[in-house]
Amino acid sequence: MTDWLIPDWPAPANVRGCVTTRSGGISSGPYESLNLGDHVQDDPAAVAENRQRLIDSLGCRPAWLKQVHGVCVVEADPEQVLEADASWTSTPGIAATIMTADCLPVLFCNRQGARVAAAHAGWRGLANGVLEAAAASLEASPQDVLVWFGPAIGPNAFEVGAEVREAFLSQQSHAQIAFKPSHNAGRFMADIYQLARLRLEAIGIDAVYGGGLCTYTDTERFYSYRRSSQTGRLASLVWLI
Repeated sequence: MTDWLIPDWPAPANVRGCVTTRSGGISSGPYESLNLGDHVQDDPAAVAENRQRLIDSLGCRPAWLKQVHGVCVVEADPEQVLEADASWTSTPGIAATIMTADCLPVLFCNRQGARVAAAHAGWRGLANGVLEAAAASLEASPQDVLVWFGPAIGPNAFEVGAEVREAFLSQQSHAQIAFKPSHNAGRFMADIYQLARLRLEAIGIDAVYGGGLCTYTDTERFYSYRRSSQTGRLASLVWLI
């Protein structure tokens, strides 16, 4: 589809990635049009058709997850829906797949093109180590890991409470650079992209690309749960050919 996002990163030639947008499907109302989430009260037949269109367009087999804002990483399996927030694969044609609607989708690969992974990083998962766990699943040295950030809620839209800021500062004091005081007393504007970079830098991963898009403000292309709790889900996929 013309406006789906293709990662701009120096990945090996056999690595493919994609993030869907709202366009290209048949869902209606708040789910218009390519909702890929089967847990958001959309018409199941529409979701099934949308998922088939995804498969037909990309030519891979998505391995869907039941995401719970945790840190579990599993091997991607298109035959079953596993409960996890990240997955990895070394099998060509199987896509490590996550769904988002404000949380940060993160794609990983190693420089050898032998393994890829995808992680769903909301603030809880991010603070608890989901990116570190996903990176470890590549079984590669930090300098051999490439990372790409997909669209997430931007720093001018992501307002959080003091407890969120403290969750990060208690582990990395310099994470304070990712928070600015909100106009609402006792609350902060958080930069989830910055927070993710800091977590990756701490484990030696500095080949990080993407970021900078805001799901909350770009109403045409992206779903946003914070903008509307009744909404669809984008998919971020990475696979080997």
